[in-house]
Amino acid sequence: MTDFSLFDTRGYPTVDVRTGYAGWVDSYEDTVQDAMDVDVLAQLAVPRWAEAGLAVDLGCGTGRTGAWLRARGVTAVDGIDLTPEMLARAKARGAHRLLLEGDLAATGLPGGEYDLAACSLVDEHLADLGPLYREAHRLVRPGGLFTLVGLHPAFIMAAGMPTHYDGPDGPIAITTHVHLVSDHLTAGLAAGWQLAEMREEVVGDRWTALKPKWERHRGQPVSAAYVWRKA
Repeated sequence: MTDFSLFDTRGYPTVDVRTGYAGWVDSYEDTVQDAMDVDVLAQLAVPRWAEAGLAVDLGCGTGRTGAWLRARGVTAVDGIDLTPEMLARAKARGAHRLLLEGDLAATGLPGGEYDLAACSLVDEHLADLGPLYREAHRLVRPGGLFTLVGLHPAFIMAAGMPTHYDGPDGPIAITTHVHLVSDHLTAGLAAGWQLAEMREEVVGDRWTALKPKWERHRGQPVSAAYVWRKA
């Protein structure tokens, strides 16, 4: 992990993850772009989404990822999240078979029962990636996959921008950490995963159309997706 404070150019007041996502819940769906995560997942070659009978959505939030997985043919999805307010939105969405409030790195769910574990836009909030990779490995059956997509560390460092939302008195940051690509590879391999695919997405026409001010970031990596297979 690299200290985000070395790159922070915003200086926003910062809150913990549970507090931050409770405050963001009303505007979350309006501010998070599909181009950041699920559109990157859609370009992956290894996962055969429709072949996954049961998936676990780690850090399920409002249910965006779970709904996307179901739309691609995953039979059933269980979700876990730290924030009750986000879970309430996921429940209303109706994409999950089961929703639990808890720690995505210590879910309490049965091991070896899932064809797929998925984690989207979460890793920058974790001080240590190891517990997440180990828990995903425990949950997935042999031959199953773990897909993780999040902000690229190069973008977080270049933009100097933490994960944040608009609070009543201005922007509020949610605790953000920088994990290098090598941090992911180290944690994944140490947990017993085999890397099956990786994709890095850069800021291009799609992003500048969504966020014109990002023209200055053109060509910079913005998202990274990893696909891991359990032997």
